[in-house]
Amino acid sequence: MTVLTDCSHHPASLQAPARSILRVPRYRGKLIAFVGSDGSGKTTLTSRLSVELAQDRPTTYVYLGLGSGDLGRRIGQLPVIGHMLEKKLSKKAKTTRTQGEKIPGSLTALVVYAFSLKRYFNHLKMQNALRAGLTVVTDRYPQAEIAGTCDGPGLSAAQPGNFFVAWLRKSEASLYQRMAEHHPDLIIHLDVSPQVAHQRKPDHDLELLQTKSEIMKQLRFGGARMVSIDASAPFQTVWTQVVHEIQPFFASHFSHVETGYTVQSS
Repeated sequence: MTVLTDCSHHPASLQAPARSILRVPRYRGKLIAFVGSDGSGKTTLTSRLSVELAQDRPTTYVYLGLGSGDLGRRIGQLPVIGHMLEKKLSKKAKTTRTQGEKIPGSLTALVVYAFSLKRYFNHLKMQNALRAGLTVVTDRYPQAEIAGTCDGPGLSAAQPGNFFVAWLRKSEASLYQRMAEHHPDLIIHLDVSPQVAHQRKPDHDLELLQTKSEIMKQLRFGGARMVSIDASAPFQTVWTQVVHEIQPFFASHFSHVETGYTVQSS
């Protein structure tokens, strides 16, 4: 309970409240974020966990990725020009996220910024859900530590070519810093080998999966509480480990039995 008082018309020695406002802090929901390279099982696990927790508490699932990769693959499926267009866009995107390169034009920078702005608005919706007391499970989580990949700023790796792109770069970096300052209650890093990830996602580039896997191991998400789980294991094994890690937050929902962790309806 917090009492706010207005003392502006009283001497320091006589700070009696002229009026008081009683504020009862609202319950803040729990935030569980899943991170990891493509093919680690984030989407499957976050979807299942959201459904399980929703059985006895208000729960919402939030996707905090950009969705640009899926969009590129859909473009590649277009007839006639799809493959050529996807290749061209992919080349520009790769240049933008490469240290020492130059961002290829204002239009490319604007598209990258638009995706980041969409992510920021989704992050704001997530915060509103937490303030309303909902449990939130996220697929991915933005970070401000390493640019160009693994949900970091998209315009901070390469160099801007003009003042407009430089402004977009600075503005985007500010958005990511704000998002990264909001720490989840628990971050679950799904650590998967690039080879297993490629088997699960054969349309993804193996070299890029290797890069993402190495970078993910370097991220600390500003010191947020984080655990790593071997996501190369069979799904049921991974699920059991996930339940083990989140059980302290939802003790009334999960119970331990001899065969492992199981969901218990309320």
